Amino acid sequence: MPRNPILAFGALLLAALLGAAAFALLQPLLPGSGRARTEAIVRDYVLSHPEILPEAMQKLQEREVGKAVAANRSGIETPFAGAWAGNPQGDVTLVAYMDYACGYCRASLPAIDKLLADDPKVRIVYRELPILSPGSRTAAEWALAAAEQGKFRPFHAALYAEQDLGEDAIARAAAKAGLDVARARAAIASPAIAQEIARNLQQAGQLGVTGTPTWVVGDQMLSGAVGYEGLSAAVAKARAAA
Repeated sequence: MPRNPILAFGALLLAALLGAAAFALLQPLLPGSGRARTEAIVRDYVLSHPEILPEAMQKLQEREVGKAVAANRSGIETPFAGAWAGNPQGDVTLVAYMDYACGYCRASLPAIDKLLADDPKVRIVYRELPILSPGSRTAAEWALAAAEQGKFRPFHAALYAEQDLGEDAIARAAAKAGLDVARARAAIASPAIAQEIARNLQQAGQLGVTGTPTWVVGDQMLSGAVGYEGLSAAVAKARAAA
């Protein structure tokens, strides 16, 4: 994945804001003082209170992520065929960007299952983000083919239960999910699945996603295996903000 553009942008913007905004605010309070004196005051304050920088960066990142999500919400939250779970009319949608080669994604499955069991108003949308291995792409293609047959979740669970992403593992997962293999192969050869994966990769780049799992809920983005508590808290926050 490319370098996180939101963080890169944030670092530059924060530096500019600290200089420009502080100068604009402080200069009226310092009649006759020049720019050099104002900038020295700002610099001394920042050096004396470095804890404000991570806080400012976090707020800036959250704001920029929120803007990116809002600008692409329909594409992010609209599932590919049957690649979703939960309440189809849910009041909060949790989007999960996952890779079948990702151990943290596998470890997150119980948290997703518990959230679905505990929250009847949530909807989960699964987005394939094959970035970790050559086998990730093949696995994602088969998962999307399963979604077209309305069997995404059984295939998803079965493939994560395997120890690798080889042809035999995929065949076993397809059999457990009850896939029509000929139909799945035809779907994989069609443009729709390749276009879906390309869209997901593009979306991830726009959001500054750097790994899997990544979660988008409301205007928030979370990274890593945040567990049930992290997911449920994010859903509650999105629900309160709606």
